[in-house]
Amino acid sequence: MKRRTKSSARKPRRASTNRARIVVTARDRAAGNWFAKLVALQARLRGPNGCPWDGEQTHASLRKYLVEETYEVLEAMESGDPKKLAGELGDLLLQVVFHAILGEETGSFTMSDVIESVYTKMIRRHPHVFGDVEAGTSAAVLKNWEQIKAQERAKERAASGGAGREAAGDESILGGVPPSLPAVLEAYQLTRRASHVGFDWDSLSGIFEKLEEERDEIEASIGAAGQFEKGRPSSRLEEEVGDLLFAGVNVARFLGVDPESALKAANRKFKQRFQWMEAAAARQGKRFADLPRDRMENLWDESKRKM
Repeated sequence: MKRRTKSSARKPRRASTNRARIVVTARDRAAGNWFAKLVALQARLRGPNGCPWDGEQTHASLRKYLVEETYEVLEAMESGDPKKLAGELGDLLLQVVFHAILGEETGSFTMSDVIESVYTKMIRRHPHVFGDVEAGTSAAVLKNWEQIKAQERAKERAASGGAGREAAGDESILGGVPPSLPAVLEAYQLTRRASHVGFDWDSLSGIFEKLEEERDEIEASIGAAGQFEKGRPSSRLEEEVGDLLFAGVNVARFLGVDPESALKAANRKFKQRFQWMEAAAARQGKRFADLPRDRMENLWDESKRKM
């Protein structure tokens, strides 16, 4: 039996002490009071003599509002206005409360179930804070996080009697990425999760080399097809373009940039500059669409200098 030296002996963790450190303060009680009022308010709107519109809503009918409110929160973040952000976060919170009230009405789940679920999940997924797992860096935390989530999905599948190929998919680190996500966000989440367990590029230059490789493959696909017909790409060409976009998402992720937000910002910038060009052409009594290409390019350069 190996003798444990002082240096190799493991220091005891104070898990129970850490758990006790979750203390409800006056700030928390004030937030809880307002939250209780919000839940009661939404229940009143759904109740007898409540709001006709609220009374007609279902989980399905509210989907679009949940998406809209999420994007409005992101827009408020970019505005830098804390009051606006607080307001939009409130609107998003209302969506959560609304869905919980609908769940209560059918006996599916309650608001307490929603809160308890995320509370216990956060305890479970932070064993380095509330347990005996060591994680001294953010990278280690994220690696543990993904592994814990994979284990949770496997247990859920086992509890529901799932087996075979579907169960293996749920055990995957990538199993929890919904295929219904927008493509850019899905690519970001897939590669982000893979990177958390060490499967990632060593350097940014490697991703740039991949971009060059994908560009070359697009050119090769066009050459192999003979004459490229704009608007009617082959399946091979579509695949290669997808690989190029996927590599571009990796550039953003590797640099710590949210590709969805970055692309949204680029979209807005393009829209502002294009509309500036249209206005500039209108001031000269012309339609932008009627201008020769070289004039369009000149206006584009001018818009970049002025905006």
